[in-house]
Amino acid sequence: MAVARRSPGDAGGEDRAMSGFLPYGRQTIEDDDIAAVAEALRGDFLTTGPTVEAFETAFAQKVGARHAVAVSNGTATLHLAMLALKIGEGDTCIAPSVTFLATANCARYVGAEVVFADVDPDSGLMTPETLAEALNRAAGRRVRAILPVHLRGDVCDLPALRALADAAGAALVEDAPHALGSIATFDGLAHPVGDGAYSSFASFSFHPVKTLATGEGGMLTTNDAALAERARLLRSHGMVRPAGGDPWWYEMPELGFNYRIPDVLCALGLSQLNKLDRFVARRRELTALYAKLLPERAPKARLAASPAHSNPALHLLTVLIDFEGLGLTRRAVVEALKAKGVGTQVHYIPVHRQPYYVNRQGLADLPGADAWYARCLTLPLYPAMTDGDVERVVDALAEVLA
Repeated sequence: MAVARRSPGDAGGEDRAMSGFLPYGRQTIEDDDIAAVAEALRGDFLTTGPTVEAFETAFAQKVGARHAVAVSNGTATLHLAMLALKIGEGDTCIAPSVTFLATANCARYVGAEVVFADVDPDSGLMTPETLAEALNRAAGRRVRAILPVHLRGDVCDLPALRALADAAGAALVEDAPHALGSIATFDGLAHPVGDGAYSSFASFSFHPVKTLATGEGGMLTTNDAALAERARLLRSHGMVRPAGGDPWWYEMPELGFNYRIPDVLCALGLSQLNKLDRFVARRRELTALYAKLLPERAPKARLAASPAHSNPALHLLTVLIDFEGLGLTRRAVVEALKAKGVGTQVHYIPVHRQPYYVNRQGLADLPGADAWYARCLTLPLYPAMTDGDVERVVDALAEVLA
């Protein structure tokens, strides 16, 4: 049984729990989820207990990775990845401009510089071509990490990006919070996102609007035991207990952080993980219905492009609209849809245009990112939606764009 929860924020409006209002994303919390959290609350451990390791083990098995490290949020996963890879001052990381702030900021947290890659204007994804161009702009720098983002849930061309990363001497770190449950097929082999076949780390977030929700939380997956151990060490202040030491003794060989996740949130994560296949299946059904109805009823909006190798479990249902050509502003469309009970959001403002980065490095010329931003709008998509909800969204969009 689903339980009503407050909606996440939508463009053009405050957080709300509004009957009939369709937010762009929403968690699905059911009675068994609540029971799992209640059981954890009655247990001996509220944090750093056995449920954390159980969640890690189950998650690693689900995505096909050897190791998983649970942490307090998605941003922490990226910071820990940089720390585990020993990236720091004098190093450079490459991130796409179309992403959330954390993808680039994680490099700055450790003192590294960021070079922004452009994206395909129709998918929003970093491509081999845009990465190669960014590497050319980074010539002469020590490039240590490349962070492709599986935007919306579509998977980047990982083999090609890995080849470019290897040639540059850089690690590949997948920023994959949108893509839990997505599958990519390369050379005839299907790869669940997070299996580590092409990357040093994959990063996930369990924010409420993501495919799996723990309230706040994140997970790193890797096939490298040494990297997993460093991430675990650094998520808890960098503390170690030397063999043979006194029972109370601990040492801190290097600076770490408190990025631990509580057992109660991992209990929710385990419960949600058990229904991930159902969530993914419903997201795909809803996406297919959007793909059918949009050309028929709202042809002025088209779904973002999806690469042929990608079988996504979309976290975001993003359409592209030529607002300027229609003589409309995006704000007017957002507000008109809100008045019809349809929430929207914009993913994302290109990070290379954020004041912090403009002041630090000037304004890069990234036409693909700018073209994506000018046209993108995210529509409602979450498992509790009905087919009728999708029809309602499409019809409302058609009326607003008419």
